[in-house]
Amino acid sequence: MDLSLTQEQQLIVDMVRRFVREEVVPLEDSLDPDEDTLPPDQFAKLVAKTKEMGLYGLGIPPEYGGPDIDIMTRSLIAIENSQHRAGLYAPCYGAFGGSGLAQLYEATEEQKEKYLYPTLRGEKKAFFGLSEPSGGSDPARAIQTRAVRDGDDWVINGSKLWISGADRADYGLLFARTGGPGRGGVTAFIIETHWEGFNVRRIVHTLRQALHATEIQIENLRVPHDNILGVEGGGFAIANDRLTRQRIPYAASCLGPAFKAHELAIEYSQIRETFGAALSSRQGIQWMLVENEIDLRTARWFVLDAAAKADRGDGFRTEAAICKLVASEAAGRVIDRSMQIHGGLGVAKDLPFERWYREIRIRRIGEGPSEVQKHIIARDILGAGLR
Repeated sequence: MDLSLTQEQQLIVDMVRRFVREEVVPLEDSLDPDEDTLPPDQFAKLVAKTKEMGLYGLGIPPEYGGPDIDIMTRSLIAIENSQHRAGLYAPCYGAFGGSGLAQLYEATEEQKEKYLYPTLRGEKKAFFGLSEPSGGSDPARAIQTRAVRDGDDWVINGSKLWISGADRADYGLLFARTGGPGRGGVTAFIIETHWEGFNVRRIVHTLRQALHATEIQIENLRVPHDNILGVEGGGFAIANDRLTRQRIPYAASCLGPAFKAHELAIEYSQIRETFGAALSSRQGIQWMLVENEIDLRTARWFVLDAAAKADRGDGFRTEAAICKLVASEAAGRVIDRSMQIHGGLGVAKDLPFERWYREIRIRRIGEGPSEVQKHIIARDILGAGLR
């Protein structure tokens, strides 16, 4: 299998790498170490440059105005544009844009006019409301939020937990149970945050200082029947397909800070002296760097393999689960070793390690925890009969 980069992909990688090094990293010298947003003028400048590069709106299909790039190239970009302090959860501070709610590409034209297109124009913000206090790893069975038909409306009651950005959103995609237990009983609703019965609060204390996770309480929220996304009972299928596909660039973005941490560790080990010799001369340090190299190369291969299969149209569920599992855990080990090599400097906020260390820990849970990825892989190995 040849996973070498095409000439076009190498040009894009070089361009994004230069953009991060010359445009993004210098801005962080004057920012709080946990900041995840930029002043409007600086943000606008970065967006103008990504548009000039033809890379604004990553994840948006070309027919909706996004760049015509495949998942492989998206993954390569994700590795590069996350190689700075805030890169894990705010790569380039959002200057590459986003796809909004990818599920809305399957909406009716009326729903697109009202929600999707304003989002793509930057006029509206959205949230994705799947996880609940009862659990987010198995939404087909864990969802207890209930929607009951009442004439032309649905009345929804329940709660959601760990929902990013719901306190700043204009609308969102909310998954509720309209039928019996299991996948076929879940429906996706487009709801607006100003509607009566929608209540949200921010969860303040997490490992991510800049995290805007929220808890949502829904009390007798009335939603028009026309605001169902897809068909009644089809909510899980809508959520699952996009989540599986998103796991690949998600895994790739785990590797960006890890590659940067490894680079910094190599550089530091060669200039830091202990007992009259460079750190890099110590076998213990050499082995840590070797382990970093092996972890990074292995994880990168799994990411690109999954991306290649997805781009070819092959089945890639197992590969997506493997690359998410391997990349999130390998990145954590690399950052931990690189922090150790830096000693006391590694835990100081002057350097990015301590932020990466905290935030990469969340990646073993986000987008499906490691244990769930293993369950998916085992189910594919042993057959659908595994429960």
